[in-house]
Amino acid sequence: MTVSTASPEGVEADAARRALLLQRAPLAILELSSDLTVQDWNGAAERLFGHARREAVGRRVDELLPVSGDPGAWRRLLEEDGPAPRVWRHVKKDGAEVCFEWLHERLVDERGKVLGVGVFGQDVTERAEQLRRYQQKELILRTVTQTLPIVVWAIDREGIFTFHEGKGVESAGLRQGELIGKNVFHYYADSDGKADLERALAGEETHSVNTTHGVSWENWEIPIRDEQGEVYAVVGFTLDISQAKNTEQELRSKLELIERQQQVIRDLSTPIIQVWDGVLTLPMIGVVDSQRTAEIMDTLLDAIVRMGARYAILDLTGVEMVDTKTASYLLELVRAIRLLGAEGIVTGIRSNVAQTIVSLGLDLSSITTLGNLRAALQHCIRQMAKERAASGAQQAAPALR
Repeated sequence: MTVSTASPEGVEADAARRALLLQRAPLAILELSSDLTVQDWNGAAERLFGHARREAVGRRVDELLPVSGDPGAWRRLLEEDGPAPRVWRHVKKDGAEVCFEWLHERLVDERGKVLGVGVFGQDVTERAEQLRRYQQKELILRTVTQTLPIVVWAIDREGIFTFHEGKGVESAGLRQGELIGKNVFHYYADSDGKADLERALAGEETHSVNTTHGVSWENWEIPIRDEQGEVYAVVGFTLDISQAKNTEQELRSKLELIERQQQVIRDLSTPIIQVWDGVLTLPMIGVVDSQRTAEIMDTLLDAIVRMGARYAILDLTGVEMVDTKTASYLLELVRAIRLLGAEGIVTGIRSNVAQTIVSLGLDLSSITTLGNLRAALQHCIRQMAKERAASGAQQAAPALR
């Protein structure tokens, strides 16, 4: 701004108009000399900074309103022109910090000499705080979308993408923002998530898992409402769970393999052998606990029925110890064998196992117990021979009569 020095009357008129403008303007208006001394200080500046005009005029502005973190900021106004606003932080008279946005116009005479500068400012503390919060939220959102395999998106009520960003976009083979302006129902016409989007636009929060672009996704769709409660948009979060799905499948496969291996181990630990026609033997090895005894009972009883066995030999030669419940289960197993029309024989009982059975006061008088498997097999053969002889005699008796 060029200041005319033509006539005293003109200068006085300009000064009067400027004084009136300074007092009535809603903005803080400062007139500074070339050495940054305050020449004028309007009513808005008094209200906003707490310094009366009489306190401010004659003082250096960089002492009255220093710029936080930038001591040379005011001096640069005398050296620079430009429409860009400056946003600075100052401390008011009461000690509170405010954020101000300043515009300035250098005052030069007809020869281009800088006489001072006019400065116009407004309090933007609230706006700056809102901007700070907005930038913080944007930073958090950007960190999430650029770190996690997620896509954050939004569509309007017509299904048009208005936002579509995130690291997960790459998993779908797309570029950042590629779908903005496109209709989700046209682009994903064949997707099984179409119904969920329709429900979200109808006002229902939805959650689903589907496969698109060859990738497994977990989706959350959240309707956004206006002041009247009408849905005008849907915000979605789509997480790439392919790795979790693959891990889950691998884990399931491993569990199935472990289960098959355990079944093989159980079969090997309880081998049922047909040692003679109608005679089964079950050699038991190691520690026999309650769980293993229950498995043995199921396996042996099934084999007796399936093979039509007459005798079942429980060989405990390899059993080092049994608990108190197991001893009772073994006796119950022999009784169950008897209910099937077969005879259960126990062989190879060790001394410590015998002591356990005796300490329990269990009655073994009705159970055949022998020293080893050979003796048990001989017993079974003799018994079957006697049964055949008796059966033959009964059949021959009617013929003799």
